[in-house]
This record gives sequence, structure tokens and C-alpha cells, in this order.
Amino acid sequence: MRDSCLCLSVQRAARALARRFDEALRPVGLTNSQFSLLMALNRPEPARMRPVAELLGLDRTTLTAALKPLQRRGLVRVAHDPEDRRNRLLSLTDAGREVLADAVPIWRRVHGEIEAMAGDADGLRAGLLALGAV
Repeated sequence: MRDSCLCLSVQRAARALARRFDEALRPVGLTNSQFSLLMALNRPEPARMRPVAELLGLDRTTLTAALKPLQRRGLVRVAHDPEDRRNRLLSLTDAGREVLADAVPIWRRVHGEIEAMAGDADGLRAGLLALGAV
């Protein structure tokens, strides 16, 4: 089972990729998860929590916890939604945009290296997307 289990293989690959991106993004003070969250907030208008959580595959509680260190660093702003105060609006600060601008070239370099190693990266991506739709 160890050599044929797709779930184990995907989990191991995900952890290896996460470690690789964590190490690469360390000079800008981000983890791969934080980078993904900042990218999800990189938009012209503030985002509501639910769509961001869905995009990242997180529940709202986990997203709230992930936002805390980015808020403390002044990279993300969380505000009440004026249309519905139960909702929160998420946006990057100027400092968040600066860190993201420093991180994107690092991500592109590492992502390119990984795609080259993966062989059929488009096929892999399509397969993973299909699994995520299940």
C-alpha cells in the first residue's frame, strides 16, 4: 500500500513542495501558505473572507488564524464590511504589496524549477484539479 497509495503520495509531495517554497521565501519573511494568502488578497478591491477561504481550501477559522501574523506584521488589513458587519473585508497594505513584490520573483524561479522536474506539469495540474473537484 505504501508504494501505491495516491493519498500518501500526494501528501508527501505537498509537504516536500511546501518545505521547498518555505525555504525559498524565508529571505522575505514568508511561508508558502502566507505567500498564497497574500496572492489571494492581491486585488483592486477588498475581499470577503468566504471567497478567500474557498479559494485557499480553508475553513474560516483557519483563515482567521492565518491572517493574525500577517496583520501583526502590518501586511494585511481586516475591516468590518459596511454592508454587513458580521463579514470582514481583507486587503493588502502597502507593506504587504511590497513584500509580495519581493516574493513573486522567488516564487516564479522555484515554480519554474519544479515544473521542469515534474515533466508534464500541465497534465499533473489537470489531474490535481480533477481530484479537487471530487
